[in-house]
Amino acid sequence: MRTKLLVVLLAITATAFFTHSCRKIATRFCNCSPDDIITHVSVYATGLNNPRGLKFGPDGNLYVAEGGTGGTQSSTTCAQVVPPVGPYLGSPTGSRILKVSASGMLTTVADNLPSSQTSANQGSLISGVGDIAFVGNTLYGVLSGAGCSHGVPSLDNGVIQVGKGGKWSLIADLSEFQQSHPVAHPNPGDFEPDGTWYSMIDVDGALYAVEPNHGELDRISVHGNISRVSDISAAEGHIVPTAMTFHNGDFYIGNLDLFPIVAGSASIYKVTPQGKVSVYATGFTTVVGLSFDQLGGMYVLENTTGNPFPTPGTGDVVRVDPSGVRNTIVSGLNLPTAMTFGPDDKLYISNWGFGPPAVGGGQILQVDISCSHTGKKLE
Repeated sequence: MRTKLLVVLLAITATAFFTHSCRKIATRFCNCSPDDIITHVSVYATGLNNPRGLKFGPDGNLYVAEGGTGGTQSSTTCAQVVPPVGPYLGSPTGSRILKVSASGMLTTVADNLPSSQTSANQGSLISGVGDIAFVGNTLYGVLSGAGCSHGVPSLDNGVIQVGKGGKWSLIADLSEFQQSHPVAHPNPGDFEPDGTWYSMIDVDGALYAVEPNHGELDRISVHGNISRVSDISAAEGHIVPTAMTFHNGDFYIGNLDLFPIVAGSASIYKVTPQGKVSVYATGFTTVVGLSFDQLGGMYVLENTTGNPFPTPGTGDVVRVDPSGVRNTIVSGLNLPTAMTFGPDDKLYISNWGFGPPAVGGGQILQVDISCSHTGKKLE
C-alpha cells in the first residue's frame, strides 16, 4: 500500500512540475492540442535574389543570405562540375547578405560576394551565400557559389567574417579542406569539387556547416580551423544533407534526397557531437529547413511535395509534436529554401529561394502560429 501511494504521489509531483515548467516556458502552448494549431502567413519582405539561410541577430533584426544573381564567367583551369549540372557560370560579385528591419526594409550588410549558376540544361540554378550565423555580435557567412569549378577562380568556397562597414574576409577555406579531406562515398554523377554548402549554425562559440554534395558536417572555429565532425556519406551514402539545427545536445539534419523526387524518401538524422549518425524520423520529402520550438515540437520545411522535380506551390511546413503527431501547418509555398524562428516565436521562411520569376522575386514570409480554441498565439 505504501509503495502504491508513493508511486501516486511521485506521479502527481511530476505532473505538477511539468505543468509549472511548461507554463513558465510557454504558458499558452501547454493547453493546445496539435489539432488546434492554426497559422496565418504574410509577406514580411520582398525584393530578394534567391534568399537562402536566415538568422536573427543580437540586434533583433533578421539577416538573410542571398544566392544572388549568378554570373557569366567560366573557368577551364580546374576540374569542372560534370554535365548536366555543370559547367557552371559565375561572378565574384553577384550575391549579398541583407538585414531586414521590422517594417520589411532591406539594408545591405555585405556586398560583392560570389554567385554562380548551374548549366542552362539544369535550369541555371543559383548559389551564392548559403547561410549565415552569429557568434556573439560577429556575423559569419558560408559561401556555396564560389570556387574555380563554379566559375569563380578568384575565391574559394569557405566561411567569411563580416566586419565594420560591411568589409568581409575569408577565414576558412572549405574548398581546400574538402579537396584534401575527401569523404568516403562521393557521388561521381554530380560531384562538385568546391562543394555546395547549405546550412551553418553556431554552437558554443564555434561554427558548424553541412555540405550536401559530399555529405559531411564540419566544425569551423572563429580562428579558421576546420575539422570534420561526421562523414555522413560513410554512414548513409549520398543522401544530400541540407537543413541543420542543434537541439538538446545533438545536431539534427534533414536531407533532400535524390531526383526524381520520391515522396517520403527524406529523413531527419540525429548526429552526436562525436559524429555518430542515427535516423531520428522518416517519411519526409525534400527537407530544406528544420527548427524546434521551446517545448520540443519539430518543424520541417519541405521544398516540393507531390511532384518528381522542384515545383512552385507545393512546399510546406510539417510540425511534429513530441508525441509524434504530424500536422501540415503551412502549404502552398514556392520553392522555399530556409526557415527560422524569430524572437517573437513566429516562423520566417525564405520563399522563391531559387528559380524566382524575376530578379528581386524572392520573399521572406512570416508565419504567425495560434491556438484555435483560445485564439491566442503559441509560444
